Amino acid sequence: MRSGQAPYPLSIVVPSKTVQVFYSGTVQGVGFRAGVRQVRNQGFATLQGYVKNLTDGRVELVVEGDDEIVEAFLRQVRLKYQFYIHDEVVTPIAFQDFRIFEIRR
Repeated sequence: MRSGQAPYPLSIVVPSKTVQVFYSGTVQGVGFRAGVRQVRNQGFATLQGYVKNLTDGRVELVVEGDDEIVEAFLRQVRLKYQFYIHDEVVTPIAFQDFRIFEIRR
């Protein structure tokens, strides 16, 4: 090893973001969860987390990944369901280290 070189390869730190989103409106019974998964699979495959219906009629989405990709994904979900979503509450949460993206029951 030459002087001044790191003894191990330097890693690149990618900004990461984890958010919990609650959607309300006409978001159950309209294919919302499957549509969110479809958006994720068609251009945001690096994102992980889950989407699930809540008993109060809302849908919960928890997603994590690169900061910019998470934001772009949320924009696409908003665009796809703009006539169904009446309210959206986005909250940053602690990293969860998800390994997959799934629809939860």
